Amino acid sequence: MRRVEEAFRDAGVTGWLHAVDLDSGREVSVRGDEPVVLASVYKVPVLVAFHRQAAAGLLDRTAPVTLRPDGRTAGPTGISAMLDEVRMSLRDLALLMMTVSDNAAADAVLARVGLDAVNKAMADLGLSRTHIAYDGRDLHATLLEDGGVADLGELWGRLDEPGMLARLRVLDPARTTRSTPREMTRLLAMVWNDEAAPPEDCAQMRRMMGLQVWPHRLSSGFPYDDVRVSGKTGTLPTLRNEIGVVEYPDGGRYAVAVFTRSPLPLAVLPQADAVIGTAARLAVGELRR
Repeated sequence: MRRVEEAFRDAGVTGWLHAVDLDSGREVSVRGDEPVVLASVYKVPVLVAFHRQAAAGLLDRTAPVTLRPDGRTAGPTGISAMLDEVRMSLRDLALLMMTVSDNAAADAVLARVGLDAVNKAMADLGLSRTHIAYDGRDLHATLLEDGGVADLGELWGRLDEPGMLARLRVLDPARTTRSTPREMTRLLAMVWNDEAAPPEDCAQMRRMMGLQVWPHRLSSGFPYDDVRVSGKTGTLPTLRNEIGVVEYPDGGRYAVAVFTRSPLPLAVLPQADAVIGTAARLAVGELRR
Protein backbone atom coordinates (compact mmCIF):
# COMPACT_ATOMS: atom_id res chain seq x y z
CA MET A 1 0.00 0.00 0.00
CA ARG A 2 1.70 3.13 -1.28
CA ARG A 3 0.49 5.59 1.36
CA VAL A 4 1.65 3.35 4.20
CA GLU A 5 5.07 2.98 2.57
CA GLU A 6 5.27 6.76 2.22
CA ALA A 7 4.39 7.21 5.90
CA PHE A 8 7.15 4.82 6.94
CA ARG A 9 9.62 6.60 4.69
CA ASP A 10 8.65 10.06 5.95
CA ALA A 11 9.17 8.85 9.53
CA GLY A 12 12.63 7.53 8.65
CA VAL A 13 11.86 3.90 9.47
CA THR A 14 11.51 0.57 7.74
CA GLY A 15 8.04 -0.77 8.44
CA TRP A 16 6.08 -3.99 8.24
CA LEU A 17 2.28 -4.06 8.45
CA HIS A 18 -0.64 -6.39 8.18
CA ALA A 19 -4.25 -5.38 8.77
CA VAL A 20 -7.39 -7.45 8.35
CA ASP A 21 -11.12 -6.87 8.62
CA LEU A 22 -12.13 -9.47 11.21
CA ASP A 23 -15.53 -9.97 9.60
CA SER A 24 -14.99 -9.73 5.84
CA GLY A 25 -11.42 -11.04 5.73
CA ARG A 26 -10.25 -8.14 3.54
CA GLU A 27 -6.62 -7.33 4.22
CA VAL A 28 -3.83 -4.82 3.66
CA SER A 29 -0.20 -5.89 3.75
CA VAL A 30 3.19 -4.22 3.56
CA ARG A 31 5.79 -6.98 3.87
CA GLY A 32 3.27 -8.74 6.07
CA ASP A 33 4.81 -12.18 5.59
CA GLU A 34 8.39 -11.20 6.41
CA PRO A 35 9.85 -12.24 9.79
CA VAL A 36 9.93 -9.55 12.46
CA VAL A 37 11.28 -9.26 16.00
CA LEU A 38 8.42 -9.34 18.48
CA ALA A 39 10.09 -7.63 21.47
CA SER A 40 7.40 -7.36 24.19
CA VAL A 41 4.67 -8.30 21.72
CA TYR A 42 5.70 -11.86 22.69
CA LYS A 43 3.57 -11.36 25.79
CA VAL A 44 0.44 -11.88 23.70
CA PRO A 45 1.39 -15.50 22.83
CA VAL A 46 2.26 -16.01 26.50
CA LEU A 47 -1.17 -14.69 27.51
CA VAL A 48 -2.93 -17.00 25.06
CA ALA A 49 -0.99 -20.04 26.28
CA PHE A 50 -1.74 -19.08 29.91
CA HIS A 51 -5.47 -18.94 29.26
CA ARG A 52 -5.47 -22.18 27.29
CA GLN A 53 -3.75 -23.97 30.16
CA ALA A 54 -6.08 -22.42 32.73
CA ALA A 55 -9.13 -23.46 30.71
CA ALA A 56 -7.76 -27.01 30.47
CA GLY A 57 -7.30 -27.17 34.24
CA LEU A 58 -3.50 -27.36 33.97
CA LEU A 59 -2.95 -24.34 36.21
CA ASP A 60 -4.87 -22.30 38.74
CA ARG A 61 -5.17 -18.76 37.54
CA THR A 62 -5.78 -17.53 41.10
CA ALA A 63 -2.68 -19.28 42.53
CA PRO A 64 -0.59 -16.77 44.54
CA VAL A 65 2.97 -16.01 43.46
CA THR A 66 5.57 -14.25 45.59
CA LEU A 67 8.17 -12.16 43.78
CA ARG A 68 11.11 -11.05 45.87
CA PRO A 69 13.11 -7.96 44.89
CA ASP A 70 16.41 -9.82 44.57
CA GLY A 71 15.14 -12.32 42.01
CA ARG A 72 12.89 -10.31 39.73
CA THR A 73 13.44 -9.55 36.06
CA ALA A 74 14.57 -5.98 35.42
CA GLY A 75 12.36 -3.42 33.72
CA PRO A 76 11.02 0.13 33.97
CA THR A 77 7.39 -0.64 34.83
CA GLY A 78 5.22 -2.49 37.30
CA ILE A 79 6.72 -5.00 39.71
CA SER A 80 10.05 -4.79 37.87
CA ALA A 81 10.46 -1.25 39.20
CA MET A 82 9.24 -1.92 42.76
CA LEU A 83 11.48 -2.23 45.82
CA ASP A 84 9.59 -4.58 48.11
CA GLU A 85 8.32 -8.14 48.01
CA VAL A 86 5.10 -8.56 46.00
CA ARG A 87 2.52 -11.32 46.26
CA MET A 88 -0.38 -11.64 43.81
CA SER A 89 -2.29 -14.15 41.71
CA LEU A 90 -1.15 -15.44 38.34
CA ARG A 91 -4.06 -13.73 36.58
CA ASP A 92 -3.18 -10.38 38.14
CA LEU A 93 0.43 -10.88 37.07
CA ALA A 94 -0.90 -11.50 33.55
CA LEU A 95 -2.82 -8.23 33.80
CA LEU A 96 0.35 -6.31 34.65
CA MET A 97 2.19 -8.12 31.88
CA MET A 98 -0.30 -6.77 29.35
CA THR A 99 -1.31 -3.36 30.68
CA VAL A 100 2.13 -1.95 31.56
CA SER A 101 4.36 -4.57 29.88
CA ASP A 102 5.77 -5.62 33.27
CA ASN A 103 8.79 -7.87 32.62
CA ALA A 104 8.87 -9.39 36.10
CA ALA A 105 5.20 -10.29 35.87
CA ALA A 106 5.65 -11.72 32.38
CA ASP A 107 8.52 -13.94 33.46
CA ALA A 108 6.53 -15.21 36.44
CA VAL A 109 3.62 -16.15 34.17
CA LEU A 110 5.93 -17.69 31.57
CA ALA A 111 7.74 -19.71 34.23
CA ARG A 112 4.42 -21.25 35.29
CA VAL A 113 3.18 -21.88 31.72
CA GLY A 114 6.51 -23.05 30.28
CA LEU A 115 8.35 -21.82 27.20
CA ASP A 116 7.79 -25.06 25.29
CA ALA A 117 4.08 -24.90 26.07
CA VAL A 118 3.83 -21.38 24.61
CA ASN A 119 5.47 -22.50 21.38
CA LYS A 120 3.27 -25.61 21.25
CA ALA A 121 0.18 -23.45 21.69
CA MET A 122 1.24 -21.30 18.75
CA ALA A 123 1.89 -24.40 16.63
CA ASP A 124 -1.49 -25.87 17.62
CA LEU A 125 -3.13 -22.62 16.46
CA GLY A 126 -1.38 -22.89 13.09
CA LEU A 127 1.14 -20.11 13.72
CA SER A 128 4.18 -22.02 12.52
CA ARG A 129 6.38 -18.94 12.07
CA THR A 130 5.87 -17.65 15.60
CA HIS A 131 8.61 -18.70 18.00
CA ILE A 132 9.37 -17.50 21.52
CA ALA A 133 13.10 -17.97 22.12
CA TYR A 134 13.46 -16.95 25.78
CA ASP A 135 11.99 -15.01 28.67
CA GLY A 136 12.67 -11.39 29.58
CA ARG A 137 15.52 -12.23 31.92
CA ASP A 138 17.39 -14.15 29.23
CA LEU A 139 16.69 -11.45 26.66
CA HIS A 140 18.19 -8.88 29.01
CA ALA A 141 21.24 -11.08 29.63
CA THR A 142 21.67 -11.64 25.90
CA LEU A 143 21.66 -7.88 25.27
CA LEU A 144 24.38 -7.31 27.84
CA GLU A 145 26.46 -10.25 26.65
CA ASP A 146 26.32 -9.28 22.98
CA GLY A 147 27.01 -5.64 23.76
CA GLY A 148 29.85 -6.40 26.15
CA VAL A 149 28.34 -4.01 28.69
CA ALA A 150 27.43 -4.07 32.37
CA ASP A 151 23.94 -2.57 32.13
CA LEU A 152 21.36 -1.21 29.69
CA GLY A 153 22.39 2.38 30.33
CA GLU A 154 25.87 1.61 29.06
CA LEU A 155 24.40 -0.24 26.09
CA TRP A 156 22.25 2.73 25.05
CA GLY A 157 25.32 4.95 25.28
CA ARG A 158 27.28 2.70 22.93
CA LEU A 159 24.64 1.76 20.36
CA ASP A 160 26.18 4.07 17.76
CA GLU A 161 29.54 2.27 17.89
CA PRO A 162 30.38 0.57 14.55
CA GLY A 163 29.06 -2.97 14.45
CA MET A 164 27.22 -2.79 17.79
CA LEU A 165 23.68 -3.18 16.43
CA ALA A 166 24.70 -6.09 14.19
CA ARG A 167 26.05 -7.96 17.22
CA LEU A 168 22.77 -7.85 19.13
CA ARG A 169 20.96 -11.13 18.54
CA VAL A 170 17.70 -9.75 19.91
CA LEU A 171 17.43 -7.44 16.88
CA ASP A 172 17.74 -10.28 14.35
CA PRO A 173 14.51 -12.24 13.72
CA ALA A 174 16.57 -15.27 12.68
CA ARG A 175 18.14 -15.44 16.15
CA THR A 176 15.46 -14.26 18.56
CA THR A 177 11.74 -14.26 19.40
CA ARG A 178 9.92 -13.71 16.15
CA SER A 179 6.76 -13.92 14.08
CA THR A 180 5.24 -12.20 11.06
CA PRO A 181 2.70 -9.36 11.00
CA ARG A 182 0.16 -11.69 9.35
CA GLU A 183 0.53 -14.33 12.07
CA MET A 184 0.06 -11.70 14.76
CA THR A 185 -3.18 -10.42 13.22
CA ARG A 186 -4.27 -14.04 12.88
CA LEU A 187 -3.65 -14.55 16.59
CA LEU A 188 -5.63 -11.41 17.40
CA ALA A 189 -8.45 -12.60 15.16
CA MET A 190 -8.61 -15.88 17.09
CA VAL A 191 -8.79 -13.99 20.39
CA TRP A 192 -11.52 -11.66 19.14
CA ASN A 193 -13.49 -14.52 17.55
CA ASP A 194 -13.28 -16.79 20.63
CA GLU A 195 -11.11 -19.31 18.80
CA ALA A 196 -7.84 -19.01 20.75
CA ALA A 197 -9.40 -20.30 23.99
CA PRO A 198 -12.91 -20.69 25.46
CA PRO A 199 -15.09 -17.57 25.08
CA GLU A 200 -14.75 -16.47 28.72
CA ASP A 201 -10.97 -16.66 28.46
CA CYS A 202 -10.89 -14.75 25.19
CA ALA A 203 -13.08 -12.10 26.80
CA GLN A 204 -10.54 -11.71 29.60
CA MET A 205 -7.69 -11.38 27.09
CA ARG A 206 -9.61 -8.70 25.20
CA ARG A 207 -10.24 -6.88 28.49
CA MET A 208 -6.54 -6.90 29.39
CA MET A 209 -5.45 -5.61 25.99
CA GLY A 210 -8.10 -2.90 26.20
CA LEU A 211 -6.53 -1.66 29.44
CA GLN A 212 -3.04 -1.11 28.02
CA VAL A 213 -1.86 2.32 29.15
CA TRP A 214 0.30 3.42 26.19
CA PRO A 215 -1.47 5.93 23.89
CA HIS A 216 1.48 7.04 21.75
CA ARG A 217 1.54 4.34 19.06
CA LEU A 218 -1.48 2.48 17.70
CA SER A 219 -4.05 4.52 19.63
CA SER A 220 -2.62 7.79 18.33
CA GLY A 221 -4.08 7.00 14.91
CA PHE A 222 -7.62 6.80 16.28
CA PRO A 223 -8.17 9.77 18.66
CA TYR A 224 -11.93 9.32 18.92
CA ASP A 225 -14.00 8.63 22.03
CA ASP A 226 -16.18 6.10 20.22
CA VAL A 227 -13.32 4.06 18.66
CA ARG A 228 -11.81 1.41 20.93
CA VAL A 229 -8.17 0.36 20.51
CA SER A 230 -6.84 -2.69 22.36
CA GLY A 231 -3.17 -3.50 21.91
CA LYS A 232 0.27 -4.59 23.02
CA THR A 233 3.46 -2.68 22.34
CA GLY A 234 7.02 -3.93 22.03
CA THR A 235 10.29 -2.00 22.21
CA LEU A 236 13.98 -2.77 21.80
CA PRO A 237 16.85 -0.58 20.59
CA THR A 238 15.83 0.76 17.13
CA LEU A 239 12.60 -1.32 17.22
CA ARG A 240 9.09 -0.05 17.99
CA ASN A 241 6.08 -2.31 17.48
CA GLU A 242 2.43 -2.66 18.34
CA ILE A 243 -0.33 -5.10 17.50
CA GLY A 244 -3.97 -4.56 18.35
CA VAL A 245 -7.60 -4.46 17.35
CA VAL A 246 -9.48 -1.29 16.38
CA GLU A 247 -13.26 -1.41 16.96
CA TYR A 248 -15.69 1.18 15.52
CA PRO A 249 -19.16 2.02 16.85
CA ASP A 250 -20.72 0.66 13.64
CA GLY A 251 -19.37 -2.80 14.48
CA GLY A 252 -16.28 -2.72 12.28
CA ARG A 253 -13.36 -4.67 13.79
CA TYR A 254 -9.82 -4.57 12.40
CA ALA A 255 -6.72 -6.40 13.60
CA VAL A 256 -3.52 -4.48 12.89
CA ALA A 257 0.14 -5.38 13.39
CA VAL A 258 2.83 -2.73 12.81
CA PHE A 259 6.55 -3.33 13.28
CA THR A 260 9.23 -0.68 12.68
CA ARG A 261 12.99 -0.38 12.68
CA SER A 262 14.89 2.90 12.78
CA PRO A 263 18.49 3.41 11.69
CA LEU A 264 18.87 5.86 14.58
CA PRO A 265 19.86 4.29 17.93
CA LEU A 266 17.81 6.77 19.96
CA ALA A 267 15.65 5.93 22.96
CA VAL A 268 13.26 8.79 22.15
CA LEU A 269 12.10 9.08 18.54
CA PRO A 270 8.53 10.48 18.47
CA GLN A 271 8.09 10.17 14.71
CA ALA A 272 8.82 6.44 14.87
CA ASP A 273 6.17 6.00 17.55
CA ALA A 274 3.62 8.15 15.75
CA VAL A 275 3.95 6.41 12.39
CA ILE A 276 2.58 3.21 13.95
CA GLY A 277 -0.72 5.01 14.50
CA THR A 278 -0.54 6.71 11.12
CA ALA A 279 0.11 3.46 9.25
CA ALA A 280 -2.68 1.70 11.14
CA ARG A 281 -5.11 4.52 10.40
CA LEU A 282 -4.30 4.41 6.69
CA ALA A 283 -4.66 0.64 6.57
CA VAL A 284 -7.94 0.59 8.47
CA GLY A 285 -9.23 3.45 6.32
CA GLU A 286 -8.51 1.37 3.23
CA LEU A 287 -10.36 -1.62 4.72
CA ARG A 288 -13.37 0.57 5.57
CA ARG A 289 -13.53 2.13 2.13
